[in-house]
Amino acid sequence: MNFYIIIPAHNEEDCIAQTLESLVNQSLPAKQIVVVNDNSTDDTQQIVENYVNQYANISIVNSVSSNKHLPGSKIINAFYKGFETLDQNYDVICKFDADLIFPKNYLEQLESHFHQNEYLGMVAGFCYIEKSNKWVLENLTRKDHIRGALKAYRKQCFLDIGKLKPSMGWDTVDELLAKYYNWDLLTDESLHVKHLKPTGVSYNKASKHMQGEAMYKMRYGFTITLISALKLAYKKKSFMLFKNYMAGYFKANKQNITQLVTEEQGQFIRKLRWDGMKGKLKNSN
Repeated sequence: MNFYIIIPAHNEEDCIAQTLESLVNQSLPAKQIVVVNDNSTDDTQQIVENYVNQYANISIVNSVSSNKHLPGSKIINAFYKGFETLDQNYDVICKFDADLIFPKNYLEQLESHFHQNEYLGMVAGFCYIEKSNKWVLENLTRKDHIRGALKAYRKQCFLDIGKLKPSMGWDTVDELLAKYYNWDLLTDESLHVKHLKPTGVSYNKASKHMQGEAMYKMRYGFTITLISALKLAYKKKSFMLFKNYMAGYFKANKQNITQLVTEEQGQFIRKLRWDGMKGKLKNSN
């Protein structure tokens, strides 16, 4: 299978070499690796260019954008800058972060999963972060959710879902739409990926309402948004987060901003969310 990898990178001089090193040493090499140097002011470009000079399958795209680290749109806009430079001869398209170290068999194992199940649309391993000199699971989401840091899509699934949405929530709506189009998703617990920078450390204050806005855009509706906001705020032990999520939802609703999914897809997503909640309640009883 032809793996094409796109890596958006903004000021990643401390990590990008380790990421690329782990990718050039894969037991199954990627056909193409594009690093999108997104407005970096450090040595990211120089480090990547050293790899471009050594490896024929690595290229760089230099992009100028805002310095604000807004989750969603900035990273996906950078992804598309890289995507535009590629041909269409990929079997699997990957969007990887620039601060990951992949195990040597990572791509080979993904290929094996894709071969075993022709209905498998997305697959990934798990992110691990370093705590007290130990690598532990970065436990932010359900184990069946594929993290935004390491997305890998079968080509037809990628096309069915309308590719990636340049918006906060892109890495949730992709999975919901994959299910809508009857694709299977898989997370492989045997694949431990080292995540050098824990998630969310560089998001700025301008992004505080974006989670609620994303819930509106995915047509969760008020009740599911309320439950989701309560759950997330409880998990992060912050009432202010709950207020921000709900403020973002109401603001988006008032402004009637463009949604990411159709009404029919929204109905499917709400049913999926309700079924998931009912399933959890049943299991806890």
